[in-house]
Amino acid sequence: MQNPLIQVVDDNERNIKICREILEMEDFSVISSDNGKVGLQMAGEHRPDVILLDIMMPVMNGMEMLRKLKSDPQLQHIPILMLTAKSSTGDVVQALDAGANDYLTKPFSDEELGARVKTLYRMKNAEDQIRNQNVILEQKVRERTAELNDTRLEIVRRLGLAAEYRDTETGDHIIRMSKMCMKLGELCGMNDKRQELLLNASPMHDIGKISIPDAVMLKPGKLTAEEWEIMTQHTTIGARLLDGHDSLLMRTARDIALTHHEKWNGNGYPAGLKGKEIPLVGRIAAIADVFDSLTSRRPYKDPYPIDFACQIIEEERGKQFDPEITDLFLNNKSIFDRIKRDNSDEIAVSGNFQLSDRDKELK
Repeated sequence: MQNPLIQVVDDNERNIKICREILEMEDFSVISSDNGKVGLQMAGEHRPDVILLDIMMPVMNGMEMLRKLKSDPQLQHIPILMLTAKSSTGDVVQALDAGANDYLTKPFSDEELGARVKTLYRMKNAEDQIRNQNVILEQKVRERTAELNDTRLEIVRRLGLAAEYRDTETGDHIIRMSKMCMKLGELCGMNDKRQELLLNASPMHDIGKISIPDAVMLKPGKLTAEEWEIMTQHTTIGARLLDGHDSLLMRTARDIALTHHEKWNGNGYPAGLKGKEIPLVGRIAAIADVFDSLTSRRPYKDPYPIDFACQIIEEERGKQFDPEITDLFLNNKSIFDRIKRDNSDEIAVSGNFQLSDRDKELK
């Protein structure tokens, strides 16, 4: 192992020589400079274990170098032993206040210098070990947190998938819908963290459907008024399932589940919210959910072509959907077309289509 490295910064060549001889006898390695400017540069390059620093020096004095060392996150942990020919209390207090760890008044004995440096080195060595342990512990905490987060997200996806299997042949809808939500979030100006939150929360938008009877969920024709009332309850049921947890992910998922069937004009459900009373995440999810539902196969219909679905969404601008988000969607429809195609085995061809009775309920 390398010997501990001690840096001596003193403008007196004789003092440097004396310090070097004493410290090398104690098996320390020594580097030196005759002013604070060069000493600061050397400290950055070599990261010594202890610095012996004279106060009175040209170019940059010891007090200035001390302050710069203590303001540098990479160097502030190096112990500083101040060397001074002055014995005034003022100089000592000023140095200690600025962050010096100890001081030694010249002239000093060989034994005293060796003992002071050994003490500071042992102190630094112990602090380094603690910092290293803290780094290891912090890394373990990060890894454990990431593992727990991954597990939580997987549970979220599987919950969304469980609800989706009640309604479609596969669970690809939640994959497409969540990716579309994320892209719309980006177009709305959300930062990366908010976009990722939207990606991970939106798969639970229809979690409440797990409580809807098959006779209603899978009915091929138009729902009766009573059946429609049952269907609308999936929003409030989903919100109750997701409520009561203080994580941002679950709160966002709850908002989406509760409000993705609200309408811009106030004619939606369950609360009849209007305009920006509807949370932004709910307004985003509404468009992504309807677009993918229209272009996907359902028990009651075949998939509609992309252009036909976009036409329906345009007709609902300012009615069902936020007009600004609708414009962002339509102005970038090629992006959403690509998401659909990249995550679907079946795309409807162009042609003359009419909304099914069930899809008319969207409007």
